[in-house]
Amino acid sequence: MTDIKMETSVQVLFVDDERKILGSLRRLMLDEDVQVFTASSGEDGLEILRNNPEIGVIVSDQRMPGLSGVSFLKQSRNIAPDAYRIVLTGYADMYAAMDAINQGGVWRYMTKPWNDDDMVAAIREAARQYRLRSENRNLSEIVTRQNAELKQWSEQLQLMAQEQTLEIQKKDEALKTVELQKRRAVLDAIRAFSDLFELRDRTVRGHARNVAEIASAVAREMKLSKDEIETIHLASLLHDVGKIRLSDGALQKSMEELESKELQEYKLHPLRGQVAVDTIEGMRNAGVLIRHHHEWHNGQGFPDGYRGEKIPRGARIIAMADFWDRTVKSMGKENVVEKTMALVKEGLGRRFDPKLFSPFEKSVRELYAKRPDRSAYGEIELPPTRLKEKMVLSRDFRSGTDILILKKRTLLDPKKIELIKRYYLLDPPKCGVFIRTKK
Repeated sequence: MTDIKMETSVQVLFVDDERKILGSLRRLMLDEDVQVFTASSGEDGLEILRNNPEIGVIVSDQRMPGLSGVSFLKQSRNIAPDAYRIVLTGYADMYAAMDAINQGGVWRYMTKPWNDDDMVAAIREAARQYRLRSENRNLSEIVTRQNAELKQWSEQLQLMAQEQTLEIQKKDEALKTVELQKRRAVLDAIRAFSDLFELRDRTVRGHARNVAEIASAVAREMKLSKDEIETIHLASLLHDVGKIRLSDGALQKSMEELESKELQEYKLHPLRGQVAVDTIEGMRNAGVLIRHHHEWHNGQGFPDGYRGEKIPRGARIIAMADFWDRTVKSMGKENVVEKTMALVKEGLGRRFDPKLFSPFEKSVRELYAKRPDRSAYGEIELPPTRLKEKMVLSRDFRSGTDILILKKRTLLDPKKIELIKRYYLLDPPKCGVFIRTKK
């Protein structure tokens, strides 16, 4: 049986074998925010609980025929464990009330006859406690569900962040690869241009690359930044590009042999070299070094007469490397390193910065130490089809129009072999490829 339905009400079950008592209890609840169920036996009460497991307050008489109040309340715990249970008992049934408390999970007991106000107050408090417990349980379920959702979102966000990080890393790597390819392409173009210019003066063949190798080694020994080392390398490759305006006759002469007008033109080549590269993106710093690579430490150089620390550091390094490569080639075959090093020492404080000598000497000696004694090796001329990996060039490989493609002592790998074969199709040399062999 069901009475008094209210949307927000707590369900209350009254169990008593006397219909008058049930009627009295029902009337007490008329003004309360509860939904009332009544049962005239413990068995009926259990059936009502099975059909309405959300009942929050159970009020049961102790003395009933059939199923006693203690037994009913004990069994009710299995059906409605969260319900608040109140047992009605007479003064003579105190022991039964204690059993109900111990076995039936009774929240409170009240004696018959009861005080209406006390009864209403007890049911109100039980209903309030049940609401709080239900709300807490609901909130706990909501929090648990939301925590699970938050955890899922967190895991998804972490996964998305990882995927985005990987994507960014891939794009960054791709950009770095493209940038590296662009830089290599620019460097290859600069080397090719430098080699083309040197075709006008075969006495300086390979000079720009040698200067770049020495100057870069000195810069690394000084632990300069990567950007500064690259700038020095580029400026070294193009340090003589301004000589393109000089006549063929002037190119074949030393500075001491130049006539007055030729000397004036010669001294303009650092300025012209700077102007030639100044408009190229990323080459402006290299242009400054090109301009000042003929300055002397004592201020007697050109074009601006700078001295000491005012001369850019890279230009001071290139000046020593330039002097070295031009001088070492005129020293014959005996003790060339020692003879040339002695001339560099003579120029310290006058032509060259004394503070650069230590890293310069160390770098040059290490470079020459890596170059094996050619007398211990022979060479063989091979067609490009017979080239193999790990072979070493004994001579520079040049195209048919005398463009330097690979330097001597280059270790061949599949890419370099393909490069050689391609030039035999594009601009074939008149000879084979010279490979170093053990004598």
